[in-house]
Amino acid sequence: MEAGRPGGTGGEPPRQEGGAGGVSGEVPGEAAEAPFSPLESRRHQMFPQLSAADIERMRRFGEVRRWRAGENLFSIGDRGRGMFVVLSGRVAVVQRDGLGRSSTVVEEGPGQFLAEVGQLSGKPALVDGVAVADTEALAIPPERLRALLVAEAELGERIMRALILRRVGLIERGSGPVLVGRGASPRLLALQAFLRRNGHPHTVLDVEADPQARALLGGCALEPADLPLVLCPGGHVLRAPDEGQLASCLGLLPDFDPEHIYDVVVAGAGPAGLATAVYAASEGLSVAVMDERAPGGQAGASARIENYLGFPTGISGQALAGRALAQALKFGAHLAIPLSVRALRCDRFPLRLVLADGREVATRTVVIASGAQYRRPAIDGLERFEGSGVYYWASPVEARLCQDEEVILVGGGNSAGQAVVYLATHAARVHLMVRGPGLEATMSRYLIDRIAGLPNVRLWTGTEVTGLDGSAWLDHIRWRCRADGEHDGALRHLFLFVGAAPNTAWLRDCPVGVDAHGFVRTGADAGQEAPLQTSVPGVFAIGDVRAGSTKRVAAAVGEGAAVVAQIHAYLAGLAGRPARVC
Repeated sequence: MEAGRPGGTGGEPPRQEGGAGGVSGEVPGEAAEAPFSPLESRRHQMFPQLSAADIERMRRFGEVRRWRAGENLFSIGDRGRGMFVVLSGRVAVVQRDGLGRSSTVVEEGPGQFLAEVGQLSGKPALVDGVAVADTEALAIPPERLRALLVAEAELGERIMRALILRRVGLIERGSGPVLVGRGASPRLLALQAFLRRNGHPHTVLDVEADPQARALLGGCALEPADLPLVLCPGGHVLRAPDEGQLASCLGLLPDFDPEHIYDVVVAGAGPAGLATAVYAASEGLSVAVMDERAPGGQAGASARIENYLGFPTGISGQALAGRALAQALKFGAHLAIPLSVRALRCDRFPLRLVLADGREVATRTVVIASGAQYRRPAIDGLERFEGSGVYYWASPVEARLCQDEEVILVGGGNSAGQAVVYLATHAARVHLMVRGPGLEATMSRYLIDRIAGLPNVRLWTGTEVTGLDGSAWLDHIRWRCRADGEHDGALRHLFLFVGAAPNTAWLRDCPVGVDAHGFVRTGADAGQEAPLQTSVPGVFAIGDVRAGSTKRVAAAVGEGAAVVAQIHAYLAGLAGRPARVC
């Protein structure tokens, strides 16, 4: 199961420093186009000074501990450390990369605290905390930190903002694992995309353009198949790893208590799944959310969503997903990303999700929010160039790859329209191709009007791409237009937004009812009173994977909220008590 995964591999063009290339807003991993960092004007929010009254309110959530000068409060890779509030002394926050280089991020003194957003869930530390002098600090573990954020609303708001901004700052600085590879190779781009979408700091060295990378590899006996190399901060070196191996090296793979039974496990961390996590966890349910790739699903790859309520200037899909992820962590949801689900066993209670590594996770209810993936049209040569000129989303990564070049984009839905508008600001020309007679039946009017006003966009109707050619990278595209026949051109970039197929293959061992296209039936169509319950009691479906759903972010979020009330009713029925009214 690849919850919310579009069908291709994205990536970020090689760069010397800064895995995300900057900051926009307050979201880990969101890239910025500006040549400077807005964080410089927000250091007072990143490193706030707590008052004596603030610290007194925090004391009940932690315990006082002491360190000698030179001792580490925590080290890179340590899990579950939480937050440290400095009472006396000073602590240096030091960042290290896979080449052994280190730099001091900041020194914290009395009334300041050490943590970033990953410590809400006890993720591995991304930096070292070294006592510069004898130090006394209030140590607050992750579960108590979450309790603090909820119990002390005003103080929690200041802390939460600082935690998020600090992760953004670490991303901007780069450091962390060092990826060494050649140019825009598909494997390198895929690893970059994985780290970027998961908001993990990293640095990239291009062996074709960077003398340091060439010097680093000069003494190594490497075959082309060994690249990219990944140098992890702990000293491990990976040769041409996949995303799972990289996640393991960085300590990102989640643990599960085999004895614990969750109230709800959500399969998929797109907008629908994250909304379920936020509402369920905030109401006291024990929640786990699983996704194979990254938070946000298909929406997370959108360069800008302009018709989502409450964001009149628009918001990127990654920014929206990042904020939802932080909310879910704040309320105590267990976010298991990246993690692949192989099967759902629903022949006994509790239900069990079988992971790719054979582990099983027990739960009273399951929410299927695994979304849909873009279809692969029948184009000659398509598979050869996925990640080498063929893309299934349009993020800043792909936009920089096709800067000042001509591109073709196939698709007539809103996702395609958003991508066209975005790419038109980077590409020399965008050829938008649809098989139908126009866009009116499938695209929102505001996008149609905006595309019509773009001078470097040409709309081709009654047209389909027929073939791709090239060596290592796509360099020639053929297409057929009903109006004037065959065409071809020396184009190096093809974007495909051509409908979606449900991610339901992992449900094969559970008799969940689906329609003729494989989308999951719910409510009356599945013989159930609860509108979002499937044909299997205790198993619910929401978002794009559900038959009859509205393929919009707002609708997915609404279903994520609505399903929690239905889960409460179901759990109340199991316990034989009155249903909770939400």
